[in-house]
Amino acid sequence: MSIADPNQPRARRGFAAMNPERRREIARKGGASVPGEKRSFAKDRDLAASAGRKGGEASRGGGRTREDEA
Repeated sequence: MSIADPNQPRARRGFAAMNPERRREIARKGGASVPGEKRSFAKDRDLAASAGRKGGEASRGGGRTREDEA
């Protein structure tokens, strides 16, 4: 496995590689691709909270534990 040369700039990928006009075009669309009736979290706060808890439990990340809250 080779190690990248720290003196060489990294290749631009994704949004960084796009021209600014293309980035603005994509950003302008925002969440417009999803119709309002399909945005369930916007309407149901409890559903959103439940999904957030599920994601936090499944993430295996460095989140807070019960001991941290005390």
